[in-house]
Amino acid sequence: MELEIVRLDRRYEALRTRSATRERRLLASIVSSGQQSPIVVVRDGDRDVVVDGYKRVRTLHRLGHDLVRATTWDLGELEALVLERILRAGDHGNAIEEGWFLRELETRFGVSREELARRFDRTGSWVSRRLSLVRELPEAVQAHVRAGAIGAHGAMRYLVPLARANEDDCARIAEAISKSALSCRQLGDLYAAYVGGNETSRELLVSDPLLVLRARDESRREGDARRTPVEHVLDDLRIVTNVARRATSRVRKGALDDANEKERERVKSARAEARAEIDLLDRRCAKEMGDAG
Repeated sequence: MELEIVRLDRRYEALRTRSATRERRLLASIVSSGQQSPIVVVRDGDRDVVVDGYKRVRTLHRLGHDLVRATTWDLGELEALVLERILRAGDHGNAIEEGWFLRELETRFGVSREELARRFDRTGSWVSRRLSLVRELPEAVQAHVRAGAIGAHGAMRYLVPLARANEDDCARIAEAISKSALSCRQLGDLYAAYVGGNETSRELLVSDPLLVLRARDESRREGDARRTPVEHVLDDLRIVTNVARRATSRVRKGALDDANEKERERVKSARAEARAEIDLLDRRCAKEMGDAG
């Protein structure tokens, strides 16, 4: 069936992050081939509530379309939301999105944390950790994450601990970088500079984080120019060692305890790839050092 875009109820749109890259790809696809799959809605009185397909709705509206193809699930609103989330598990998801979704079910529908854990086959601690993320991250920062201006992974890894240290500074930094599309590595550089800085350097970072990044990049380039190839290899080997230690520590502390079968398969595949690369590195180093001897 076809529904009028302006009459759709998009009350759950804010539970998803946006990606300019994915939306450009979808726009090109719709221009070329039209809408390929229907959106999903459920009925709430006389309203059609969108459960899945927000990017398609936005793209069609941007292209000037008045109608969107849709299919209706004959389910209650709560059941439809949970089913949709389960069906797309692992598809561009992130912990902050999961936190938004769990908070919505808890506040709108009154679902207990024990019931949330049961419905998603997770532990109570998994639910609590996701809810803590969105409780600790300032709403102003979440707005930038939701709009795609700040990556969700970088926000979770660096801005959440920064907000725990100083919520106001976190919000100011997020506002300053929101138009710059920083990478996760660059967010990590800012966090490291903030944690390792004094009061004066922190104030500079908060007021002009992009200047601090430019200064660090320049310093890094100058340092790299003075280093020998062997020193670079030694740095890489130290990084491999430290990353392996960190991963081991996380596994030891229970990082995989809540993993579902699909996630465990992904870990198994990544582990095999890492082991193959380390074996290749070991053989290559042994060959080169043997030749030198």
